[in-house]
Amino acid sequence: MNKYYIGIDIGSISTKAVIMDEDKNIIVSEYLWTEGSPIEATKKIISSLKKKLDEKNITPKIYGIGTTGSARNLVGNVVGANIIKNEITAHAIGTLSRYKDVRTILEIGGQDSKIIIINNGIVVDYAMNTLCAAGTGAFLSSQAKRLGVRIEDMGDIALSSKNPSKIAARCTVFAESDLVHKAQIGHKKEDLISGLCASVVKNYLNNLSRGKRIEDRVVFQGGVSKNKGVVKAFEKELNTRVYVDENSHLMGALGIAILSKKANKEDKELNFDFDIKDIEFKTLGVECNGCSNNCEIVYVYKNGKVIDKIGGRCERSNMLESKTS
Repeated sequence: MNKYYIGIDIGSISTKAVIMDEDKNIIVSEYLWTEGSPIEATKKIISSLKKKLDEKNITPKIYGIGTTGSARNLVGNVVGANIIKNEITAHAIGTLSRYKDVRTILEIGGQDSKIIIINNGIVVDYAMNTLCAAGTGAFLSSQAKRLGVRIEDMGDIALSSKNPSKIAARCTVFAESDLVHKAQIGHKKEDLISGLCASVVKNYLNNLSRGKRIEDRVVFQGGVSKNKGVVKAFEKELNTRVYVDENSHLMGALGIAILSKKANKEDKELNFDFDIKDIEFKTLGVECNGCSNNCEIVYVYKNGKVIDKIGGRCERSNMLESKTS
């Protein structure tokens, strides 16, 4: 009997999911936009995974479900996850499963970025950027629209540049104004795009790598890792090869799937139903006035019944009665 494990990585921009087997092989995967609704994105991604399993004539026995990413707690409660972990841990575990000797993980997502330093398979340092958009995929996406190109084509266009434009890397405001100015004075589109890729890399390194020693092997992941122009810019700045796995965008999901396997100590099949698209999930925020913390308690409803509660820093929040939706 084959055992399978689900990993879901819910970000602000995109949601990624994998189903892996006992040997950590990805059997099926999916990537879609979160569109501001992590619960609806989760419903869609679970349905898509099931469809892909059906196409492979696989009847899954689920032994682990893990969630990571910015909406990990909410979605973890919705799907009944047996483990919920932060992105740093998930990305490190996922990458180590593919690159045992990784020392530095560079990750750039839609709205944030992170660097993870690993020594002997253990995370020894990390940093996250959730404030400056200039070093993220959202910045590249907005500039792609400004220049009239598809975000998927930016990497190839950047590689065709013979004379990359120098674009300010301090923040989005300076970068955008610099881009507009150089476009108006006649810089070629490929040179502007190559300059943008270099700008993202410089912003990333300025914000995240200070005080950190970046050593081989360096692995780059997240959606932006698919941009060949950014990969080339990293290799130029770091003067080393930067590895990009074919599943680089799925490393967080893979990592949390691996952790869900480890978390199932009793090795028992979970009671998981793939058919959740018609289940009504709602959330309701309630402020607890039991003490000066004034915590916001988020109730998660499944078909009108409370299935879990998120938030609360003290015991008084546990006495707060939920409101009906």
